[in-house]
Amino acid sequence: MAATGFEGFEKRLELRFYGDDPLATTNRYSSPLGLRQILDFDSLVQVLNAVQCTVVSAVGNRYFDAYVLSESSLFVYPTKIIIKTCGTTQLLKSIRPLIQLATSSHDQDLSLCALRYTRGSFIFPESQPSPHTSFADEVDYINRHLPPSLRRRKAAVMPSNLTSHSWHVFTATTDQAPHLIGLEVCMTELDRAQARNFFQPPGKGRNGDVAGKEMTKLTGISEINPGSIICDFGFDPCGYSMNGIDQERYSTIHVTPEDGYSYASFECVGSAFDDDVDDLVEVLKKVVRVFGPGVVSVSTTGAGREVWARLGRAMEGMKRRSFAVDEFPAAGTVVFQTFTAGRRK
Repeated sequence: MAATGFEGFEKRLELRFYGDDPLATTNRYSSPLGLRQILDFDSLVQVLNAVQCTVVSAVGNRYFDAYVLSESSLFVYPTKIIIKTCGTTQLLKSIRPLIQLATSSHDQDLSLCALRYTRGSFIFPESQPSPHTSFADEVDYINRHLPPSLRRRKAAVMPSNLTSHSWHVFTATTDQAPHLIGLEVCMTELDRAQARNFFQPPGKGRNGDVAGKEMTKLTGISEINPGSIICDFGFDPCGYSMNGIDQERYSTIHVTPEDGYSYASFECVGSAFDDDVDDLVEVLKKVVRVFGPGVVSVSTTGAGREVWARLGRAMEGMKRRSFAVDEFPAAGTVVFQTFTAGRRK
């Protein structure tokens, strides 16, 4: 029987909504709160029960709500939901209840206009439950639970020269949906000394909030984006999750530090690509320094050539091993790059 451990690679789902007349207003929703009002805590618990995870911490501002989950993160904007989960969670089982909750509200009048699903290659694919047993099964499940109005659909696996790192992408959209943008970074073979910072000392008995704050400070994660409000959580005996909020932007980090299948991820989505590319390059450099990974994959969605080219050059001390590019409805250009570090002692 093959060895198994905790699956660090996340599954990520993004849903976008608008009102019946998507071109009538700039904001495209009936209430300033939109989905934030519809998805109260009880409704979220209902959705997360289907996925098989729970909320462990939360923070919000005037733009969106961010939840740290027992397996990764959830973000709720007025017209957008992003949920990513690791382990053996059944993320795609959130599609039906989320669409039903969002579109059945008498106060909001929302309709689904775009969906994007992404993930890397699982370390332990044989441990994944249905519908995540294969990418073909995932695509079939999504297609069966989408309304026919999202008729522009595409599924593809973006390959690399590293068999352990491929990028799986499915998008679906109406004709009028906006492009989605984002940066997703997956890191494996973390530096062992740095990975140890995400273990709780035996016998200390710290709660997750206290442990998370200590890990954030000790590892330098707090310096990645000093202007953000951080909501963090340290798991027992090991593991770490963090959501950062900075006005309408979010960032998120998740760490599985166990030797042999160590993994960390970083993501930011929102208006980051509208700002100085230098800021994004510096963020990526800091992220890589925090974890010292042996292998890194970087996926950029909806960004221009300058962004993904500069991000590739930001991988100091690493060699690019592969480069793939494809076009997707609701995403535009997706660029997937992989990198490996030099020989370690």
